[in-house]
Amino acid sequence: MRGSLPNIHVLHKHSQSLRLLVQAQLTHKLTHFPGTMLCSRLRTSLPRLMPLRMMSTAACRTVEVKQPSLLSDALAFEDPKAFRVKSFGELLRALGVFRLCSFPVLVNNCGKLMMIARTILGRRGFSMLLRPTVYAQFVAGENEREISQSMEKMSLLGLRPMLAVPIEEDLGESTGEKRYDDNMEAMLECVRMSHSNAWSKDPMMQLKITALLSPELCVKLTTLIAQQPYDLDLVVRAMGGEQIIFSGLDEGEAAHFLCGLQRLNKIAEASVNKVRVLVDAEYTYMNPALSLVTMAMMKKFNKDGVWIWNTYQCYLKESQSLLLEALHLSKEHGFCLGVKLVRGAYMDKERKLAEKEGRQDPIHNCWEDTNVSYNGSLDVMLKAISQQPEHYRIIVATHNEESVRKAAKRMEELEIDKDGGSVCFGQLLGMCDHVSLTLAKEGYAVYKSVPYGSVDDTLPYLVRRAQENRAVLQGIRKERDLLRREFYRRLSLRGGN
Repeated sequence: MRGSLPNIHVLHKHSQSLRLLVQAQLTHKLTHFPGTMLCSRLRTSLPRLMPLRMMSTAACRTVEVKQPSLLSDALAFEDPKAFRVKSFGELLRALGVFRLCSFPVLVNNCGKLMMIARTILGRRGFSMLLRPTVYAQFVAGENEREISQSMEKMSLLGLRPMLAVPIEEDLGESTGEKRYDDNMEAMLECVRMSHSNAWSKDPMMQLKITALLSPELCVKLTTLIAQQPYDLDLVVRAMGGEQIIFSGLDEGEAAHFLCGLQRLNKIAEASVNKVRVLVDAEYTYMNPALSLVTMAMMKKFNKDGVWIWNTYQCYLKESQSLLLEALHLSKEHGFCLGVKLVRGAYMDKERKLAEKEGRQDPIHNCWEDTNVSYNGSLDVMLKAISQQPEHYRIIVATHNEESVRKAAKRMEELEIDKDGGSVCFGQLLGMCDHVSLTLAKEGYAVYKSVPYGSVDDTLPYLVRRAQENRAVLQGIRKERDLLRREFYRRLSLRGGN
């Protein structure tokens, strides 16, 4: 036996060498694969940036070399013990709400059904119905006391809050500068709450730019910068209050753009060195404008740390090109890059709009391609983090167990610390708790996206999220099964007594 050990070590070295060779070849392909050209959104002096935008989704397909499993068995997410921290009432509520969410007709028509219920029951009766059920499952509370109670309980479970102000707008919903100023004050209050309470050592919050800047202007900016990209430094200067003239905008639009940039500037100034601000992506017809503004915020405020983050939707065919472009922009302009990596939630609307306008569908053709895109982008960021952990950060924002396992395995292979701050995981409050609680127990940094506010304030937000995430809501069978197993275990214990 002693004589055979060197051969095992030799084989192990050969296996490691083979894996490194395959990864090197894949990395080479990733940076040399030709594909369709993505139109320039931001002006850059780097001549090599355009070839980066021509990279195809297929470049990130990976070849797996089987290795002995390095992960904890708990990351199979098969153990209902994760739910032992929940009360009997919480188990019952989750089972009831998830059962309702399993019916497509209810999810697809939840907005109409809730309006009918509100008309019949009245405002107070409707609130009494919703508060202990759907509201309690997905919302932290209405005031700071209620929110604090929810967050303190979450903290005891090893989870971290990522507060989300439930305000946003879409085309045709713009309401004037005063409403946008009020939204800004609500977000500044969110910064204050996130920082002043000891819920988390590294608090985060979400921000929707369309709550501070009209969607109509974002659409027009997207059209303009596709024709003639705006200079990033110009936007940074406008944030500071300088009266910049933006070509293509009339006087009113330019004034609103400057006001919006200054609102964003105030929020960023209040959050730097206190709270990490994750800017949400929205629809493709306005995303380039949102990215322009977010990159300008990064350039101004991410000099010494990752305080402003951008979101990348991996169900989009162009998502990997956009991510690689952001990585190179961060190097060129000398700012740190924060990435929130999601699959995306606007698939149906994006496809219908593309068909109506007679343009190419921006969404991947199948779920498998989206998975390849997500896992490939994840690997790109993890490699960058392993080389410069102080310069890059990522939140793996997904309910997909396989992607979570891939991230955890890759972190171990690249020797990235579980709780070092550069990599964290994120799920929605009230959903995917079997993943969140297990990850937290295993020592990973885990955030829950936490909306808050009154029933009236959060209802439009909840309806929109339900419709955007109906595939997720209808696919939570495993979580329901685990909850049911824990529920019956509790019943058997009570019966035994």
